[in-house]
Amino acid sequence: MINNDNERKWKVLRSEYLFRRPWLTARRDEVQLPDGRINPEYYVLEYPDWVNIIAITTDGHYVMERQYRHGAGRTDYELPCGVMEAGETPLEAARRELLEETGYTGGEWHELMTLSPNSSAMNNYSHTFVAVGVEKTGQQHLDATEDLTVHLLTRDEVFDLVMNGGMIQALMVAPLLRHFYDQDVRG
Repeated sequence: MINNDNERKWKVLRSEYLFRRPWLTARRDEVQLPDGRINPEYYVLEYPDWVNIIAITTDGHYVMERQYRHGAGRTDYELPCGVMEAGETPLEAARRELLEETGYTGGEWHELMTLSPNSSAMNNYSHTFVAVGVEKTGQQHLDATEDLTVHLLTRDEVFDLVMNGGMIQALMVAPLLRHFYDQDVRG
């Protein structure tokens, strides 16, 4: 893996928080580019890291959710997902979110990939895990503002959603495509 963390890094001259809320923090930075130019207004949105879970039941069904997303103004299928809480590892957050949103637990877990939602303007990461062999062991424990339904879909149904616009969340579609690739090509 190529890592260029220190290459052409900008120098932060000043930072100012414009807005601070639990789900959104906006920051304005004055930055100096490596060639000396100064950009007096560069905006960064700060978010906690997120987790997504590709959960597959013992009988091979994918645990999916359907919920309305106000930003896009539509209801779609999604992976179980959520925000990491302070002090949690990505895996701990993923296990917690799967249980809270769907009532499913167990299985064998591995991290599939970590992505940046928007590396030019956001400071967080989205971690996707695959959990194979999960079982329903409890009930949903949704947050006060969550409104979602749980659905068990076949691999072909999920693939069809991904390929035909039934899922549009890029941070879920990309890991699912990687998951399908790994299954089909790598075995």
